[in-house]
Amino acid sequence: MTREAIRFWRHGRVVEVSGFHPRTTLLDYLRLQERKLGTKEGCAEGDCGACTVALGRVRGGRVRYEPVNACILLLGQVDGAELVTVEDLAVGDELHPVQAAMVAHHGSQCGFCTPGIVMSLFTLYHEGDGPPSREAVNDALAGNLCRCTGYRPIVDAALQACGDHPNDTFAHATEQNVQGLTALADGRDVFVGDGARFFAAPATEDSLAVLYARHPDATLVAGCTDVGLWVTKGMVALDKIIWLGRVAGLDIIDDADDALSLGAAATHAQVHASLARIDADLGELMRRFGSLQVRVSGTVGGNIANGSPIGDLAPALIALGSEIELRRGESTRTIPLESFFIAYRRQDRMPGEYVRRVTVPKLKVGEVFRAYKVSKRFDEDISAVMGAFRLTLDHRRIASVRIAFGGMAGIPKRAEEAEQALTGISLDDPSSWGEAMAAIGRDFQPLDDHRASAAYRSTVARNLLFKALSETASGQTHATRIVGRRESLEAAE
Repeated sequence: MTREAIRFWRHGRVVEVSGFHPRTTLLDYLRLQERKLGTKEGCAEGDCGACTVALGRVRGGRVRYEPVNACILLLGQVDGAELVTVEDLAVGDELHPVQAAMVAHHGSQCGFCTPGIVMSLFTLYHEGDGPPSREAVNDALAGNLCRCTGYRPIVDAALQACGDHPNDTFAHATEQNVQGLTALADGRDVFVGDGARFFAAPATEDSLAVLYARHPDATLVAGCTDVGLWVTKGMVALDKIIWLGRVAGLDIIDDADDALSLGAAATHAQVHASLARIDADLGELMRRFGSLQVRVSGTVGGNIANGSPIGDLAPALIALGSEIELRRGESTRTIPLESFFIAYRRQDRMPGEYVRRVTVPKLKVGEVFRAYKVSKRFDEDISAVMGAFRLTLDHRRIASVRIAFGGMAGIPKRAEEAEQALTGISLDDPSSWGEAMAAIGRDFQPLDDHRASAAYRSTVARNLLFKALSETASGQTHATRIVGRRESLEAAE
């Protein structure tokens, strides 16, 4: 059975939309069809947060609201979710608690950014995990860039409004909303359009495999955090879109003793905790992985399959020795992740073949991992260089090492000459590290673009290797980390 319309929950009822162009964004639908103009278009690339709205889905028996960037989210991706915009929060003349706190603390700024800020705080308000820390509020607001004044009054408003138990109209309607959303989960394939132009959302992997084999020229969309920019900035004519967000089982996370298995459709937000348990550096990397709006939409498989040379996740997973599983029709194959990347925007993927799963080995006894992201700003920024290092130690000797960088070539790539130069040397002899650092220059001919020059990238890559070796040798990280220094200063105050 195939459904020829998308369905979502809005204002306590089912909304059904059919006949839309496959690349229609949620923002265009809201502003042009519903005429809900509170949601703004700012950057049109998922950075500024002016277009933030909330999507609610049933998890753990209740509705969990997450912020998304409506400018780069396709309309079809709201299928099965509850859609909440800034117009929905107040009841008559009574402001929502978040809105009232923004007014009381003078956090409301211009009308462009404020609606998105309010919606981000609305999702934080509904987490209900206890009063958030100032750091948690800052993380929640990292995807809302506003320069009218400062963030202090906004953060103060969040600290006042967000607490243990949400008490608004959405909290009061939880049972009704859970029932409505549960009824929408019909397990049917969605196909809106015809053979020449369509938006499709298969419900099973078998349906996906058959559809993609039939239309290998279709664009696969997971979170749309990259493809969305093809629409808004590149004006690419995407006439066939297959969304992976409804494929049952494609988002499963299997946390075994020796390895972490991540379904390709698992979002960055969903895998954050599991990766952080492998190593704290992975957790910090994921915290800085775009904004919360990006992390709740973007997926593991999407970040890998788009083949970006500056993607943060691929170098870290390559350094850990990860593998990916691909499927085409009834056939599957597994390859090392590093072998998947061939050249700039080219991967070892046949027509009709898709990334199904990523397997990440966990660290064994004697293994040490380090990962660093270098960018122009701390939050929500693309890396100039991302370096990841896994060292296997035999006491104080480096028995083996895997080094991978992003931003240093047209693909995420290992530094094989540097690895060879490090193998067998002692952590207690820093004078022996120089050859490996010099080998970085032979391993890479770095990118030279507006984010960073080739010379800067080469210098940073060598310094990151030295940093990884220094931290491993000393067992200390606080002296080499900006975050650590910041926390020390705050503690001293």
